[in-house]
Amino acid sequence: MNSRPIPPRPVALLGATGTVGQRFCAMLADHPWFRLERLFASSRSAGKSYGEAVRWLDSTPCPEHLRAIAVEEATPSAMGKLAEQGISVVFSALDAAAAKELELACAAGGANVFSNASSHRMNPHVPLVVPEVNGDHLALMQSQNWRHADATGQPSSGSIVTNPNCSTIGLTLALAPLRQAFGLRRVQLVSLQALSGAGLVDGEPLRLENNIVPFISGEEEKLASESRKILGTLVEDESPHIEQADLVVSATCTRVPVVDGHTLCVSVELEQPATAQELKNCWVNFKASPQELNLPSAPQPLVHVLEDTDAPQPALQRDLGKGMAISVGRLRPEALYGESDLANSSARRSWKFVTLSHNLIRGAAGGSLLNAELALATDRI
Repeated sequence: MNSRPIPPRPVALLGATGTVGQRFCAMLADHPWFRLERLFASSRSAGKSYGEAVRWLDSTPCPEHLRAIAVEEATPSAMGKLAEQGISVVFSALDAAAAKELELACAAGGANVFSNASSHRMNPHVPLVVPEVNGDHLALMQSQNWRHADATGQPSSGSIVTNPNCSTIGLTLALAPLRQAFGLRRVQLVSLQALSGAGLVDGEPLRLENNIVPFISGEEEKLASESRKILGTLVEDESPHIEQADLVVSATCTRVPVVDGHTLCVSVELEQPATAQELKNCWVNFKASPQELNLPSAPQPLVHVLEDTDAPQPALQRDLGKGMAISVGRLRPEALYGESDLANSSARRSWKFVTLSHNLIRGAAGGSLLNAELALATDRI
């Protein structure tokens, strides 16, 4: 239980007008630890009030007090000055192209950046964090050594912490309890990813009717590489680093006509045999430091195990735990890895299940917010 009082601190948001940026605004509107004071976007929005600049798409109304805030242009110069202006925490909903330079400028200036962008995820010095899975990887924040862009070239106290891909977050939350209890050898999955995961196309949400698209650029590679880093081991020596997990992950990623919520159809091979009930108990009882510290955004419980034969479904379960929990269902034996006995009651290594997470909340803004809460609660910022 986190009993230490944490006074609210001012924060900034980069990419404030986009789909994920809007979710950040909604979640930060009444956050007990973070007070959203600065909003940044592209030059197209700069100088306008947030209410004028944003085409609000979230189901909850735009927070009234944010509508009057003037949107600022996100430039390297402005980013480098945030820390000296009293902004030590910056949330980034930028696209990857813009994030690479702008997030570095924030960190070099001394700010702590909690990012959703892919630009720095696989940098060996940057933690790629799902708090309940690998919160200890936040230790890498202290070993980062971003240099100021000015002539001094002095190291800064800033840091970058990244979110994984939105599908990777849901996958690793489902895998981590199994790996902890029984070990994992390999994973095969098909993702059914929501339209909102594609962001805005020419300022409009992606539309898809009477069709699916069996390809999402870069997603399959991200699911494999990011999962190995997240499930890897922190090695704290003279040069702290992550020793990646020895795990085979094979993914097929598809876009489907669902507004929010990524569904994954997963097959796993465990190192140690387990019964169906043992796997369910493992998920139901799983908790980690965010739950133990009672962080503001931590879901209680984290994993909902559903017994209905047709669950989970995005329209019904994506908002569990205010969108921060995941759900698991349709657990059944898997014959793919050579086990022929398909009795649910028997202990076996091969299983398959379906898991669901909210891609814009747990998979994006909420996941990044929980990263920052854990870093603050554990005195890393």
